[in-house]
Amino acid sequence: MKNNKISILLVLIFFITSSFCSDPDPVLDFCIAKPQESCKNSSTATIEDFTFSGIKLPGNFKQTGFSSLGVNSNVFPGLNTLGVSFVRADFDVGGVNVPHFHPRATEVAIVMEGKIYSGFVDTKNKIFAKVLEKGEVMVFPRGLVHFQMNVGDVPATIFGSFDSQNPGLMKIPNVVFGSEIKDELLEKAFGFNSKELSKLKKRFSPTT
Repeated sequence: MKNNKISILLVLIFFITSSFCSDPDPVLDFCIAKPQESCKNSSTATIEDFTFSGIKLPGNFKQTGFSSLGVNSNVFPGLNTLGVSFVRADFDVGGVNVPHFHPRATEVAIVMEGKIYSGFVDTKNKIFAKVLEKGEVMVFPRGLVHFQMNVGDVPATIFGSFDSQNPGLMKIPNVVFGSEIKDELLEKAFGFNSKELSKLKKRFSPTT
């Protein structure tokens, strides 16, 4: 009976600790992603597999005021199985990174240039926000809605890191108005009339 209780306790501990883990721990030194194969042969790996230069320059933020360049295992195969990824975000003056969240990762972001109003909202609807300047860092807990806006008078840049190779990204406006949620529900939830809602759905439709 005692052994059964211990076994049950160990199983519970396993599932509880697993639920708080991010990506699984790797079982190899590295596993360079290769299309249609589990891993590139490690004997053919080179330094080029572990370096990436795709975010040296800013993205094209002139049209929308904001751009982001993700660095994950899809574009940087050396990250595969290592449980990390990266992003570069560039803001024009007044540019906004709309409220969004990453369901599978905590993010740590550092301001490289400019002044960024940055914050997140917890599950009690409390906001934590301030203006960050060059060299300052902020953390966004996993799964919480967060946002940024350039409040300076020059373009701004943020670099962010994640504790997952695939953090996921859900932008609140796109999720709400760019999906196929019934119009009647959205009109009641937000107090929009059909004309206002149609305008928002057109703006955030994935086909536009």
